[in-house]
Amino acid sequence: MIDFRAAVEARDPDAITAALADDVVFRSPVAFKPYPGKAITAAILRGVLRVFEDFRYVRELSGDDDRDHALVFEARIGDVAVEGCDFLHLDENGLIDEFTVMVRPLSAAQALAAAMAAQFAQIQREATAAPQEEGL
Repeated sequence: MIDFRAAVEARDPDAITAALADDVVFRSPVAFKPYPGKAITAAILRGVLRVFEDFRYVRELSGDDDRDHALVFEARIGDVAVEGCDFLHLDENGLIDEFTVMVRPLSAAQALAAAMAAQFAQIQREATAAPQEEGL
């Protein structure tokens, strides 16, 4: 878990990807349908790195078993302030197997939806290319 937070704060996409389980399920704050799999989740997170400005985690909460974490964050998308939380569940190997993001206020969710929609063609290309790049 500490590795993921450090990877995000360092804006290190390779370290972020390394923290994800192969069977991770990503739940977006702006899409109803979950995104299953490491390739698409990693590509989405790279897209998020491109759209969030001044991103910072401001609080971390952990469950008793150290497998559930909530990372509260603040960021900007242009002039829109974003507050949110990454809810993470770790598998038995310490890798993220469930990743749910929530954001507020509504104006932030709308700005995020628009910014990510503009990224989605690139996200899909990255997710499709990922297995070939990793030699799978």
